[in-house]
Amino acid sequence: MSIIKPRIYLASQSPRRRELLKQIGINFEMLLLRSDTRRMVDADEAPHADELPEEYVKRICGDKARAGWDALKFRNLPSFLVLAADTTVTLDGKIIGKPCDREEAAAMLRQLSGRQHQVLSAVAAAFEERIEIRLSATTVTFATLSEERIHRYLLTNEGHDKAGAYGIQGHAAAFVQRIEGSYSGVMGLPLYETVELLRAFEYPTP
Repeated sequence: MSIIKPRIYLASQSPRRRELLKQIGINFEMLLLRSDTRRMVDADEAPHADELPEEYVKRICGDKARAGWDALKFRNLPSFLVLAADTTVTLDGKIIGKPCDREEAAAMLRQLSGRQHQVLSAVAAAFEERIEIRLSATTVTFATLSEERIHRYLLTNEGHDKAGAYGIQGHAAAFVQRIEGSYSGVMGLPLYETVELLRAFEYPTP
């Protein structure tokens, strides 16, 4: 008789988050959040006035988890834990989001050049009425980047959909002088906090 392995839903399209969950052996299915003419399930990602970056990333993450739970119930899917995550980059206490175009990406990289910034990654789990959230904060120090290095990096198109306009798991790893905190958190899913969260819901983990 085969044993049914417990599974969760991942409410994210990020390939990096999928890779990280696979790395630690978590059995999951994708749960795509999409707009529905009968029910809106998208999270509002606009920062609120005077909202601290830590509160912002936790709010967005929690909204995604709740939207994921609502979506699975709306679609009559089996009831399994919903996991969601959100990552943002902050510099001098201000949120640096995802760039709209190459010019904005270049401007972001110039801001980060030669300085320390913080990467905040929140992970949330939702099951029925219960939602729990964990937060990871990592300090990243960038080398001083010349215009040539920034230009070459932008040609890779690696950072167009990433907070702060870079991905640490790719070419931009060469920009990082020092990291204090969670490498997986900078990638988008802090694994220590994720496992803590799953264990809180009594899901088997490494």
